[in-house]
Amino acid sequence: MDFLSNVSTVPSWLWLFFTIGIVILLLVDLSLFKVTSQSNKTKHALLESCAWIGVALMFNGWFAWNYGSQLGIEFFTGYLVEKTLSMDNIFVILLIFSSFKVPMKYQHRVLFYGVLGAIVMRGLFILFGAHLLHHFHWIMYLFGGILVYTGIKFLFDSDDESNSNDSFIIRKLKKLIPTTDKIEGKSFFVKQNGIRKATPLFLALIVIEITDLIFAIDSVPAVFAVTSDAFVAFASNILAILGLRALYFVLADWIVKLRYLKPGLAVILGFIGLKMLLTDWIKIPSWMSLLVIIATLLTAALSSWYVAKIEGKKK
Repeated sequence: MDFLSNVSTVPSWLWLFFTIGIVILLLVDLSLFKVTSQSNKTKHALLESCAWIGVALMFNGWFAWNYGSQLGIEFFTGYLVEKTLSMDNIFVILLIFSSFKVPMKYQHRVLFYGVLGAIVMRGLFILFGAHLLHHFHWIMYLFGGILVYTGIKFLFDSDDESNSNDSFIIRKLKKLIPTTDKIEGKSFFVKQNGIRKATPLFLALIVIEITDLIFAIDSVPAVFAVTSDAFVAFASNILAILGLRALYFVLADWIVKLRYLKPGLAVILGFIGLKMLLTDWIKIPSWMSLLVIIATLLTAALSSWYVAKIEGKKK
């Protein structure tokens, strides 16, 4: 437990109880998400997404009350950053499901295990990153450089390039793993002629996990630009990820309409990266970072809505 006390100001018991609470919430989530029609699925996902956000905000309020407003602001800012990055993650997941032709009724199963794997990976990434930052201050500059580079990359990446990268991963996976040509119900594996083969559902899950690993390289440094407390980074990231599956079913139909999402993400990542690079010379308070992120998100969303409205009138 000495390691946890070195990277966070909160007691070790909070780490334990938070992790147990997350496991319980995941089990409840798995048992409750059983719907039939598409309209009910969307409505249920909207209610569930609101519930996850409510859980995060209630925990945020409790945490701020017990451990101070500064850590509370850092928690909310980290949560908002991760939620923002999840928007782009949702678009990539949409492309993956389209590529594998995964029916809507099986997407929840794939996403559930995808989120479970993401929680484990993010937890390990954050603890490892906190350990590095605690012992090597120069890692802060490396993280900042990664974020600035990613922000610039977001401005020039096209959706076609993302899709071609997914196709490359798929081809490599099919060479390594015996696979079936079609989806066999909700199974990840089936036996054909005595050979155990992976179905397209399992391949989609693997690609989603690989994609999240790539996203973690961006989001983990981003949250450490907001806070140096490992628990704040861990809890805000995990609570944001927990709502990703429900958020997918809410946003999948119109996420493609947010044409200025990527430029908005580029601005946010660039700002956070510069904050890390200049941390020894310019101290940007957490509340200012929060305002910049909110203002950027609102600008991207309203600009997308306004341009879509103008184009709609021209038709």
